[in-house]
Amino acid sequence: MRTKAEARIEDLYLIEGQAELVNGEIVRMPLHGGYVGYAIDTTKLSLYEYSERGERGWPLGSTVAYVVDLPHRKAFCPDLALYTGDDLSMKFPEGAPVFAAEFRDPDGYGPAAERKIKAKIEDYFAAGTQVVWDVDVLREGFVRVYRQSDAEHPTTYRRGEMAEAEPAVSGWTIPVDHLFYSQTDSISE
Repeated sequence: MRTKAEARIEDLYLIEGQAELVNGEIVRMPLHGGYVGYAIDTTKLSLYEYSERGERGWPLGSTVAYVVDLPHRKAFCPDLALYTGDDLSMKFPEGAPVFAAEFRDPDGYGPAAERKIKAKIEDYFAAGTQVVWDVDVLREGFVRVYRQSDAEHPTTYRRGEMAEAEPAVSGWTIPVDHLFYSQTDSISE
């Protein structure tokens, strides 16, 4: 009987779009629609402005994989992250980002999706990420901030409030309202 070869980090370089290495397999992730992409890009721009003010770190988007060494996971591919490790190169960054943000797509709801999100946040923390955002701009409109130091008690920010990522991104804030496309409050799926 032939067994399937376990995927390796080198295999991720051949994948277009978002993909992670979990349980020896490449897990492809869906591309985002315009509304979620807008929220990601707005947040990335804010992080870029933060780093340009002389703060440490590189804001990187969803096509960057982070090589980690967990028993069942060898790579993350967050929608957005702030990486503070060694200088960037042509290779995937080694180690988890200090801050990661996951933005929910239309299929990111329901009990199975909640379990998946919780498991991924636990993996982030096990790999060394300090703060993880769970962002919903499609239905409930929140930024839920999980901290490694108290993962069971996230802080939730909604429209009209300022979201933050302390202590990972010290002094950085963004108005939750900026994550929403300003010309409409309704979303067609």
